[in-house]
Amino acid sequence: MNKVVADAATAIAGVKDGSSILLGGFGLCGIPESCIKALVTAGVKELLCISNNAGIDDFGLGMLLKTRQIRKMMSSYVGENAEFERQLLAGELEVDLIPQGTLATRIQMAGMGIPAFFTPAGYGTEIAEGKEVRVFNNKHYLMEEALGADFAMVKAWKGDRYGNLVFRKTTRNFSTSMAKAGTITIAEVEELVEPGELDPDAVDVAGIYVHRIFQGGPYEKRIEKRTIQIKN
Repeated sequence: MNKVVADAATAIAGVKDGSSILLGGFGLCGIPESCIKALVTAGVKELLCISNNAGIDDFGLGMLLKTRQIRKMMSSYVGENAEFERQLLAGELEVDLIPQGTLATRIQMAGMGIPAFFTPAGYGTEIAEGKEVRVFNNKHYLMEEALGADFAMVKAWKGDRYGNLVFRKTTRNFSTSMAKAGTITIAEVEELVEPGELDPDAVDVAGIYVHRIFQGGPYEKRIEKRTIQIKN
């Protein structure tokens, strides 16, 4: 089945006020830049965004925070975004901070169809508030529920028109799991190829999980902080 759509604006069709969205990438590495820009242009509001981090002030999810389009963020790290901090302290933004391993596993479980699991992470902290606790082998565990969303938006290195995706290096971190956990999964790719051009052994996400795919760009591929070492 040909899953190619014309552009990001077409790909995000159906996203409405209040939608929940999984957004792939790690830091600013591998984020779905084109989809995020299309969401800003579309002006949809009250979004629940699930991502490893919250971008920076003028890029990534920071763009949606700046335009006040996000109602709630579910993340594991948000330290690089001053606007996020301001909205949080002002009570303008709901935030659910989740241990990174727990966040990754909750998303993986959603993709696997497993409704919940037990983890020791967070026991004895405010993260445990309101959650079921069980004891296994004299150790306390929290029950965490699977975390899917209405939409998953990921960026891959290459993809074919059937939706098969290949990621590069760090960008695999959350994106491969998120692609399997969205009710509708949207993939933007740097290079769109024909079926048969991808090495089957290199495919990270099978096309069965992907509903829409398009060639995005141009990509800025920013990094949060650049470290330079000067040698004498």
